[in-house]
This record gives sequence, C-alpha cells and structure tokens, in this order.
Amino acid sequence: MIDLKGKNAIVTGATRGIGLEISKVLAENGANVAILDIQLGDASSIKEVEALGVTCKGYACDVSNPEVVEEVFKQILSDFGKIDILVNNAGITRDNLIVRMKQEDFDAVLNVNLRAAFVCTKAISSHLLRNRSGRIINMASINGIRCQAGQSNYAASKAGIIGLTKSNAMEFAARGVTVNAVAPGFIKTAMTDKLAPEVIAKYKEAIPLKDLGNPRDVANAVAFLASNEAAYITGQVLGVDGGLGS
Repeated sequence: MIDLKGKNAIVTGATRGIGLEISKVLAENGANVAILDIQLGDASSIKEVEALGVTCKGYACDVSNPEVVEEVFKQILSDFGKIDILVNNAGITRDNLIVRMKQEDFDAVLNVNLRAAFVCTKAISSHLLRNRSGRIINMASINGIRCQAGQSNYAASKAGIIGLTKSNAMEFAARGVTVNAVAPGFIKTAMTDKLAPEVIAKYKEAIPLKDLGNPRDVANAVAFLASNEAAYITGQVLGVDGGLGS
C-alpha cells in the first residue's frame, strides 16, 4: 500500500486534467500538495485536494521562467518546510505540419514541456540533494517514443524529457534522489472529448487493451514512483499506454 503521509509534493500544471488527478491521488495517499499553474482560476482545484484531508496551497507560476520559479519555490519551502516530491507535469500542444508550424509555436511547446522541467528541477535540486532523499517524476509521452506527423515540437519536447530524466537520474542517484518519467498513451481528457467518434474508435483499435486510459491511470503510476515502493527505480520511463508502446 502506498503511504505518502508526511510528504510534501509540488505538481505543475495541476489545476485540471491529468495534473489535478495526480494532485488528488497523491493527497489520497497522504501527501500535502503545492499546486502550480500559470493561472489558478477559481481555486476549485485547491478545494478538491484540500477536501481529501491534506494541506494544499496554490501558486500562480510561469514554470518556464527561472526567476519566477525561484521566487515561487522559495515561498513553497517557507509554507511547507520541505519538499519531497516534484512532478513536472505542465504541458501544452501546438500541433501542425512542420512546413506550416510557426517558430513561436515550436518555441512555446519546448518552453513549457521541456524547459520548465529543467527550470523546476534545478530550482529544487539543491534542497533534495541536501536532504539526501526525494522523488522527481517527469511527464513524458508515448509520442516522445513513437511519434506522429504534425507533432514535431511536442515529440521533440517529450523525447527531451526522457533524456533529461535519464541524465538527472545518474546525477542524483548518489544522494538518494530518484528521477523517473511516466509516458502516457491516449488518455481520456478534455482534448480527446472533442474528437469525433470514428477517430476515437481508430485509436482504440490500435491499442492492445482496446480502450483509452483515464487520468487516474497516469496518477497511480506517478504515486507509485513517488513512494518508498519505488525506491530502487530510477532513470526509467513507465509507459501508461494500454500496451501501445510495446
């Protein structure tokens, strides 16, 4: 049984979708959570996590901006005392064929999906290394392994996440800090809800388990990697894809 009682986690891109589900599952297993997003909205996500009996605070933060992240992380450490878990979940898409892709769309996806993971990891690394314990979980994607046309920016960012994960795992291992990635496949989200039924059917047919995943499937994988049960796992990419990446 996963037990995260007494642990404090930071989750980026956490006010909706997979990020919110990760925050809730970490909270269900006892962790206090700092929710980061570029906009907090009506703070309903914070209330959902707090309702699970833990401490939850929200922080508006552009996670690709080093100066902003440094200040926000200082505040988080002041509020929580220590951090044990960092989940680099923030991500965006700006899909297009490369001949039509704007430079700013390529840069935006790399900044949020990859640069932000570097920035947040760097901001918390000294704290985790000094404590000689910690978990960093990065959000990769099956599309960083098995790519699709029209996603050169997204695929590059997620392939970069895998490289960042493996390199950081080697750097941090001697201090008891593990670094792993989760690579979701096709997950039911607000984005997939907009797809036509025939497109969903095509996706399902390609997946060995013949169905899309749920945000909770991804969140459960993150919670496992954040736990003591995963203490001897580092530098790995855990696919949550119904067998699609096999």
